[in-house]
Amino acid sequence: MEIVTQNVHKNAVMQAFEQDEQFNKTFYDYKLSENSYPKRVSELKKRSFQRTKLVKTIRSFMEPFGISEAAGVHLNELENDGVVVIGGQQAGLLTGPLYSVHKAITVILLAEQQRKVLDIPVIPVFWVAGEDHDLEEINHVFTEQDGRPVKQQYPERYVLKTMASDTPYDADTMSSYIRLVFRDYEETAYTKNLLKEVLYAVEQEKTFTGFFVRLMNNLFQQHGLLFIDSADKSLRELEAEYFKLFIQESKALAEKIVSKEQLFEEQGYGTPIQATADAAHLFYVHDTGRVLLTRKEELFVNESAGVQFTTDELLAVAEQTPWLLSNNVATRPLMQDMVFPVLAFVGGPGEIAYWSLLKEAFNHLEMKMPIVVPRISMTLITPETKHAMNKSELSWDDVMSGEVIVRREQFLDENRDSQLDMLLQETEESIQEQYNKITDHISDEDLTNLAEKNRAYHLRQVKYLHDKAEDALLRKYAAVLRNYSQIEGDLYPERNLQDRTYTPYPYLNVYGPTLVDDLLQESLPMNGEHLVVYL
Repeated sequence: MEIVTQNVHKNAVMQAFEQDEQFNKTFYDYKLSENSYPKRVSELKKRSFQRTKLVKTIRSFMEPFGISEAAGVHLNELENDGVVVIGGQQAGLLTGPLYSVHKAITVILLAEQQRKVLDIPVIPVFWVAGEDHDLEEINHVFTEQDGRPVKQQYPERYVLKTMASDTPYDADTMSSYIRLVFRDYEETAYTKNLLKEVLYAVEQEKTFTGFFVRLMNNLFQQHGLLFIDSADKSLRELEAEYFKLFIQESKALAEKIVSKEQLFEEQGYGTPIQATADAAHLFYVHDTGRVLLTRKEELFVNESAGVQFTTDELLAVAEQTPWLLSNNVATRPLMQDMVFPVLAFVGGPGEIAYWSLLKEAFNHLEMKMPIVVPRISMTLITPETKHAMNKSELSWDDVMSGEVIVRREQFLDENRDSQLDMLLQETEESIQEQYNKITDHISDEDLTNLAEKNRAYHLRQVKYLHDKAEDALLRKYAAVLRNYSQIEGDLYPERNLQDRTYTPYPYLNVYGPTLVDDLLQESLPMNGEHLVVYL
C-alpha cells in the first residue's frame, strides 16, 4: 500500500474554511488548530451530560450487532469522563458511498491522535442518521460497467416517507439485489466470503439502518467505533428535555439561522439549507410518514398532512412520546452536542457548509460549536487500474484534468483511416451537390419530395459505412481503449471523485477484508489534502 497526497479542486466554502481566518472567526467558535482541543475540553468540563443513560442506550443499540472488547472499553470511558469525536451519515446500501467509510476512518484516527495529545479518553462515535426519510438517496449503489458508473437501484418501492430505521426490506428481494450487484465485480479469492458475509447481514437484519450498521460494525470492530441510531427510541427518550428546549426556543433559533445564512450568502457562499424564519427545524412522525413542522402564528403545523399543535401540545409530545419527534439538518448538530460531550465533529464539504450557519444557534443555547474537522478525502487505485495508467502513460493529475478523454480521442484520431474519412466526406459532398442540381431542375412537387427521400437514403448509406468503419476501429483497439475507460470510470466517474460514487465493496473484493484495518494502520494524514492510495 503506497499513499501520496494530491491537490483536488475544492469549493469556495472549503477554501475559505482552510485558509481564511476571518471566515472561521465569523462562522465557527474554534479554529482548526491543536490549541483549540484543550480549550474545548475545558468547555466540556463545565457542562453536564446524561452519561449513564447514554451509555446504556448505545450498549442496548449495539448489542445485536456485537460489541467488541475495544468498544466495551470505550463505553466504560464514555460513562466516566471521556469525550468524543463524532461523525455520521445516512444508512446507505453496502455502507453507501466510500465517504461513509472515510468519515469513520477520520473519526477513529482523530480520536486516537487526541487521546495521545490530551492524555484523556477520546472515543470515536458514528451517528447514523436513521431518522432520515429520503429513501431515494440510499436505495441504490453504483457499479462499474465498461468504464462507466451504472446505477443499481433496489427494486422495492416505498410510498410513505418513513424513516430508514423504520423501513423494512424483503430479505429475498434484498439478497437477489446484492447478488446482482456482486455480478459486476470481478471474481477474486475474496469474492465468495465477502458475498457470504453481506448476505448473512441481510438475513440478520430487517431495515436499511440495521443492514448498514451491521456491515459498518464488522468493518470497524477492532477499533472500538461506537454506533448510535438517531431514530433509536431510547435515544429519543433521553432527548426529551432537549426537544422541549428546541420547541421553546424555536423562533429565536430560526431567526439566528436565517440571519447567519443571509450573511453566508452575502459573502458569496450560497444558501445551504434555504432557512426560513417560520421554520421549526423539527419533524413529526405522522401516519403518513415523517413531516416537517413550521410555525404559523402560535401553532406548529404541517398543512399538507393536516398536522397542527399548540406549543403546549407539542411540548407534551416531547415529554410523553419523544420518539414521534426528530431533528432536521439544523437541529441535529445541536442535539448531537447536547447528548454527547463532543470534542470534534468530522464532516464532509456539504456538512461543513451548513454547519457554518449554526454558530449563533449553538451560542443561544449556551454552548459553543465543537471543533469542525474535514473528513479524509481518498481515492483507492487497484493494481489493475494502476497498470492501465502506466500503460496509457497517464498520471493522477492527468485523470483529474480530463486528460483521459483527450488522450483517448487523440489515439483514435491517430489510428483512423484518414483517407477513407476523406473519401466518405467527398462522397457526401458530391451527393449533396448532385441532388441540389436535381431538385433545382425539378418543378414537380411529388418528384422533388421523392428526390429528397432518395438523397436522404444515400446519405444514410454513407453514414452507415462511416459508422461501420468506426466500429471496426473500436474493435481493433478495444484493449487500449478499455484502459482509458477503466481509468476514467474507476478514478473519476462522471467527473466525480470515486468516494462519492462507489461503495467500498469492489475494493474489498480486490484487496481483501483487511482493507480498512490496513488503512488505519497507515496513520493517514489529516491535512486537508486528497489521499491517493495504491492498493
